[in-house]
Amino acid sequence: MNPDRKLPVVPKHVDKLSAAGFLVALGIIYGDIGTSPLYVFNAVIGNRLISRELILGTLSLILWTLTVQTTIKYVIMVLRADNKGEGGIFALFALVRRRRKWLVIPAMIGGASLLADGMITPPISITSAIEGLKELPAFQSIGHSTVEYIVIGIICIFFFSQQFGTHSIGRLFGPVMSTWFLMLAILGIIHISDDLSVLEAVNPYYAIEFLFTYPKGFWLLGAVFLCTTGAEALYSDLGHCGRSNIRISWIFVKTCLLLNYFGQAANLLKHNTGVFADSSTKEALGLNAFYDLMPQWFIVPGVIIATSAAIIASQAMVSGSFTLINEAIRLNLWPRLKVKYPSEAKGQIFIPGINMILFIGCIGVVLYFRESARMEAAYGLAIIATMIMTTILFANYLVLHRVKPGWIYFFIVFYLVVEVSFLIALMDKFIHGGYMTVLIGFVMFAVMYIWYRARKIKNRYVEFVRVEEYITKLEELSNDSTVPKYATHLVYLTSANNHKEIEHKIMFSILSGKPKRADIYWFVHVDTLDEPYTCEYSVEHIIPNDIIRVEFRLGFRIPPRINLMFKKVVEDLVANREVNVTSRYESQQRHNVVGDFQFVVMEKFLSQDNELPFIEKIYMQFYFWLKEFSLSEERGFGLEQSNVVVEKFPLIVSPVSKLKLKRIYSPDEEI
Repeated sequence: MNPDRKLPVVPKHVDKLSAAGFLVALGIIYGDIGTSPLYVFNAVIGNRLISRELILGTLSLILWTLTVQTTIKYVIMVLRADNKGEGGIFALFALVRRRRKWLVIPAMIGGASLLADGMITPPISITSAIEGLKELPAFQSIGHSTVEYIVIGIICIFFFSQQFGTHSIGRLFGPVMSTWFLMLAILGIIHISDDLSVLEAVNPYYAIEFLFTYPKGFWLLGAVFLCTTGAEALYSDLGHCGRSNIRISWIFVKTCLLLNYFGQAANLLKHNTGVFADSSTKEALGLNAFYDLMPQWFIVPGVIIATSAAIIASQAMVSGSFTLINEAIRLNLWPRLKVKYPSEAKGQIFIPGINMILFIGCIGVVLYFRESARMEAAYGLAIIATMIMTTILFANYLVLHRVKPGWIYFFIVFYLVVEVSFLIALMDKFIHGGYMTVLIGFVMFAVMYIWYRARKIKNRYVEFVRVEEYITKLEELSNDSTVPKYATHLVYLTSANNHKEIEHKIMFSILSGKPKRADIYWFVHVDTLDEPYTCEYSVEHIIPNDIIRVEFRLGFRIPPRINLMFKKVVEDLVANREVNVTSRYESQQRHNVVGDFQFVVMEKFLSQDNELPFIEKIYMQFYFWLKEFSLSEERGFGLEQSNVVVEKFPLIVSPVSKLKLKRIYSPDEEI
């Protein structure tokens, strides 16, 4: 085996604090959690009597939820679990998946829940921002339909622009979000003096007392949880921003958020104590906990800034969904889809299929719920599921790093109690719209689970043979001039991890029936690694200039563009004089013409000659149905521009063991 040769590698993230990194962090990862002041207190006071007990209790819960859930769990602890600088639930799963096989289930649930959340975040953020126009006298009579049209128009433009990437406008995200957070802080500071008693909410006593004494106070945890829904994004975008930049910028962001929440609380106590905030009263009084902080002359600029922040929040969620699906594809947890690269910027990818699914989902959410107050019912259930799954995976990460068992048990028990409490409170929203999020998440999980289970069932069929047993036959075929030449270079993709083995179906394809004669046989294997950006290859000359195996070792975030990578390998081998790729035809050899390369991709179809248990038969039928909508094998490996032949062969997972077939004889044949 020759030494490993390295292909161009994406530069590893350097975890250092910088002004540019600080600005990028503000622009990329805080959109979701940063726009939560638009709707959190509106959700808290909805259909309730505004009282000191309600406001101080929920304000204290908001403060300590941001502290315990976001600051301590994510910013201090979970950010430590980086996979070569990358974060996110699948990056965490890649770190711990070899410890327990069942850990794939929480990873799939968490990933599916994040995708479901991606369909709720753009509608609720943008709708909440646009509804601020109702604060102006001229727009107080604006109907739900008009708001819907504006929101749908913004969402259409937003998803249409995804194909062009965000590299050109991404540099504006940081300054816009900085303006947004400074606006939050200033508005909050101005109004805290409306009722300085809100500062008492710093004492956790008010939070605890509220949960136990306020009528149905526990169920308000569902509204309070909305303040921390973007916490998972801090971890998912670790690779873009770096641990230090996230931690330092979070101090600034959390300060601005809390100032605004305290300002909203003080303003509500001063002007609306004793008001029963049902929908008709809100509409009559123009009551909006966030926009009531703004003077009339600032409403329009405020709506513009809020809408810009909401769009950026949506962009972070959609970009995160693209990255999530790309990782799931590389980890064999999702059907292959077409992935585009709008720019050379790190992490810039676009998946048209997922973009369309998210677009249809977002439009459906807007049309179904119509207003942000109703969307709040569907929000939160998905993200709390992701947080619980992250807790389970991170606990296993702590075990791998030999943290003392006492601390691990304390971590998992404490956070499961906190997060399951939020989950139970959020389930109160199930019949009011939460079922939609659960349904979307279930469909996404079902796709992942069926794809994963079917591949496990399918692997029973794969039969490997020793390469050395076929070397003589391949050499004889290559030198047999009586057999018409199939190609100068014949390239097969193999799934054999052991370099001394090969699939039996490949040898059958080459040697059986009409043999495929070639001058050089190439066996190419792609190994997906737990490290995100590894990009290297190794070469084994089984028979020099006759049989060669190439192994690509690619991180789970590296796209397998085998066409480009294989060309690079061949160029390196030719430059090192390790292989002669010149055509063996005499007329072409005299002019040093490079021989043709023929790729062969083996495509499976489900044979009727199977005897599977009922549930496994269902898995396999859904698997092949999903394959109809997924990318073909050759396009999945980036071979669409190569000379590719697709060979179909039957997949017989469990052969029929007993076939009842009886021979009958004619009267003349009977003895």
